[in-house]
Amino acid sequence: MKISILVGTMTGTAQLCAQEMELALDDGDNRVETLLMDRLDSSVFSREGVFLICTSTYGQGDVPDNAKALYDDLRAKRPNLSGVRYGVFGLGDRTYAETFNFGGKRFDDILTELGATRIGERHRHDASSGVLPEETALEWCQQWLGLIAEATSSSR
Repeated sequence: MKISILVGTMTGTAQLCAQEMELALDDGDNRVETLLMDRLDSSVFSREGVFLICTSTYGQGDVPDNAKALYDDLRAKRPNLSGVRYGVFGLGDRTYAETFNFGGKRFDDILTELGATRIGERHRHDASSGVLPEETALEWCQQWLGLIAEATSSSR
């Protein structure tokens, strides 16, 4: 299976998490490619396989600067993503309660609006929890991969 990890980051933490997940998931059976969102547009979702959105939240609950063009392109072009399956690993800080993890939520909401199917629950890492996000990412991505395998086998 092909997995594309799309990374929205300001400080590099989401990129670190994505790299850890790539190392864990790219095992010969699965081929993983990690892409920073910097120069991506909605056409990225025409790629084969499943997608993992790994993004932080910035400012007043916004997507990171490097993710804005992709997010805005999805909102403007509104492509039909009914064949897309994805997961979301969001990073945030619960001390910003009103906008906690909104970067991941914004991508989750727009992908759902456009017909994509989320596999599993949207993960919401809390920077104030004291748990390193890359440790949580490793555990979460293994569970997510199991859910994808279940979804794939039940759709056959």
